[in-house]
Amino acid sequence: MGTHGARALLERAGTLTLQTGNLLNWGCLRKKCPATPGEEVRDCIQKTLTEWSSKVGQDQNQEIQEVLECTVAQAIEKINPEERDELKVSAKLFIVGSNSSSIRDAVDLACSALGVAQLDSVIIAPPPVDDGTTLSLEYLQPYWQELENLVQDKKIVAIGTSDLDKALLEQLYLWAQVKPSSNQVNLASCCVMPPDLTAFAKQFDIQLLTHNDPKELLCEASFQEALQESIQNTKAHEWIPLWLLRYSVIVKSRGIIKSKGYIMQAKRNAS
Repeated sequence: MGTHGARALLERAGTLTLQTGNLLNWGCLRKKCPATPGEEVRDCIQKTLTEWSSKVGQDQNQEIQEVLECTVAQAIEKINPEERDELKVSAKLFIVGSNSSSIRDAVDLACSALGVAQLDSVIIAPPPVDDGTTLSLEYLQPYWQELENLVQDKKIVAIGTSDLDKALLEQLYLWAQVKPSSNQVNLASCCVMPPDLTAFAKQFDIQLLTHNDPKELLCEASFQEALQESIQNTKAHEWIPLWLLRYSVIVKSRGIIKSKGYIMQAKRNAS
């Protein structure tokens, strides 16, 4: 019943912001255990879209929104200010469209969704480079500068990187005003931490973490499929994801995950 209203809103909006809320709350992950992080993201986006569209009214004259917020109200869980000191709020940010200005939008939305003034740590996944181009310091610099600005504005405490080899991590470390506090290594690409990377990280107190995220956690085609399946005939091909942020809220003393979710933004490219 609601997909007709949702379709009408989508056709008139220019930007879509989607928040899954706390996945541990509303059964997004309970029914099946996704085999990969990519499947989990697609599954959660599709379920959020389906749930949201079922609640959209049929009123054709409802207010047109340039920025459409797609959320499941009962899944949104803000942090109790009294518990804030006991919790670590961390995020990993995947830039899909290579635009460094997206970083501030993503961090602001994450803070707002969780009801906090700042995030304890943000790791940035290297934005996609064109085919035949290798990742370089020059390419990373505008993204890192945007993160540094957010540290200076007290929106983030610590910033880190993902999938940088020793040479590039060293270049970034020497150039950066705010030094990387961590670097994630994909264990699918190397079963053992490279010794040169380990030695450098130890010397400069950079924490080496592991992850199993694919290079592209959310591609255009995957998002458009989720959109098409949730809200049919949405002109899904017009929607391009800009960024995806995955957050987790961990109880420091016990190391357990209290909350986990995704926030993403897409724009409509109606040409």
